[in-house]
Amino acid sequence: MRVFLVEDSGLFRQVLAEALRIHGVDVVDQYQDAQQIVADVASLRPDAVILDIRLPPTFTDEGIRAAAALRRASPDLPILILSALSDPSLLERLLDIGTSGVGYLLKDRVEDVDGLVTALRRLADGDTVVDPTVIRSLVGRARPASPLTLREKEILRLVAEGYSNQGIAARIALSQKTVEKHILGIFEKLGLPREVDRNRRVLAVLEYVRER
Repeated sequence: MRVFLVEDSGLFRQVLAEALRIHGVDVVDQYQDAQQIVADVASLRPDAVILDIRLPPTFTDEGIRAAAALRRASPDLPILILSALSDPSLLERLLDIGTSGVGYLLKDRVEDVDGLVTALRRLADGDTVVDPTVIRSLVGRARPASPLTLREKEILRLVAEGYSNQGIAARIALSQKTVEKHILGIFEKLGLPREVDRNRRVLAVLEYVRER
């Protein structure tokens, strides 16, 4: 896999690039800001782009704005946003760009390079990757009124924490078939169509909190 890395901290950028290379990811170019990224992606066509969310000159939302520009130019380009802080509003802006092949991870998570590489490969497959800490904060902000039952809310929170259906079943002492039935009910209540099945677990959490 060939990736571009956009990160203003030179030390963090070099350490991350070397760690990715050791794990088989080729960092073909590195940037301290996003000014040239769209043109270079168009000409060099990397397999994915990793962007810090706060970049020069204002260190606010340059990464999100660069991601939007990249998606306009290359609609299928996998994009992974890295952030030092859990910011649900920026995550929602990222997912407004697209819900396939986009990811939002906290920088603390980058210490697990195997997990980071796995996330990049999932993005290349069209998945959505969101840091569990960010999703838990979204669920915590959810409005009290919702179409979900208490059991469905409990299952949704476990989905947000990254549990598989089997893991949820073991956690709350239900059969896996019952958990699957509850999750399908959650999808239906939140209006998530079957054609987005690959990402519905993430989208379910986001839809639940969108009108808080």
